[in-house]
Amino acid sequence: MTAPATPVRLDRFMARANAAYYSGRDPFADFITAPEISQMFGELLGAWVAVTWQGMGAPTPFVLAEAGPGRGTLMADALRLLARVAPACYAAARVHMVETSPRLRDAQATALAPHADAVTPVWCDAVADLPPGPMILLANEFLDALPIRQFVRTAQGWDERSVVGEVFVTAPATDLPAGGPLATRDVPEGEVLETCEGALAIARQLGRRLAQGQGAALFIDYGYDGPGWGDTLQALRDGRPAWPLARPGMADLTAHVDFAALGAAARVGGCATWGSVTQGAFLSALGLFPRAAQLARNQSPEVARQVSEAAQRLAAPDRMGGLFRVMAMTPPGMTELAGFEGFAPIAPSPADMGKGG
Repeated sequence: MTAPATPVRLDRFMARANAAYYSGRDPFADFITAPEISQMFGELLGAWVAVTWQGMGAPTPFVLAEAGPGRGTLMADALRLLARVAPACYAAARVHMVETSPRLRDAQATALAPHADAVTPVWCDAVADLPPGPMILLANEFLDALPIRQFVRTAQGWDERSVVGEVFVTAPATDLPAGGPLATRDVPEGEVLETCEGALAIARQLGRRLAQGQGAALFIDYGYDGPGWGDTLQALRDGRPAWPLARPGMADLTAHVDFAALGAAARVGGCATWGSVTQGAFLSALGLFPRAAQLARNQSPEVARQVSEAAQRLAAPDRMGGLFRVMAMTPPGMTELAGFEGFAPIAPSPADMGKGG
């Protein structure tokens, strides 16, 4: 008689599945990220780095880091822009890539090879491993792949979801995360609330770092900015939606980022947060459409159409421009930040300092 399978907590299942997926497959065969859509995305973030660096007092050197850098396209495009229009910033940058996949590290090294005379990238496994000192961190579609836990509200409290085979099972939660959404949100009975302890830990760590020195961190991901709830776990296999519990390691598992919880955790660490705002609003404020017009000028009608379509795909409210959101973290004293014009930063609350987030 076969013994019943042991339930695996969802975050542990997701961690194992994504580790296998990223080590054994080319994720870009299943999805395309903003840097792969157009060079404009990385160029605009490069311009954001230059302006932010100047606002920090132009520290030399400084850490220019990217978390989850994919093929390295974003950093390569950003560095090309910096070399052309902000050479002092380019020369001051010490590039660090937060990446664990050997396959993707090789792709990133190839993408950054044109900058080999000026840039010697350093790879590390985690945001916490980045060296001290002034830092600007970019993270596009990084948080969505971090493992989540799912809790179901009941009349008695919270049940937690685990995985057995290809189905969910629930049982009364015995290890609730301290603080965060579970402690602050009034969720209707029967609804799912997700928490990403990895993302909240990164936010708290960055909050502490930025509260004590120069720097900024920019997160771009699909997600929501209200006190929401619901099951957002999803999978892409061979470019198509799939059941997330089937064939672990063969699909990319992601979940929507809870920007409200992310910002709260960062402020617990001691930094200020900006946004979140939509990706469309952010890129438009950085000059996406003038840059598209510049790239399309003197090109064939077909190339001009492709440039315009890429800009629309990145910024239109019914496309990535509305689905993706942008949040920045800075020291509390910063009063202006490119891309967030018209928005005041949310300062850390003294009452929350030192609490869990």
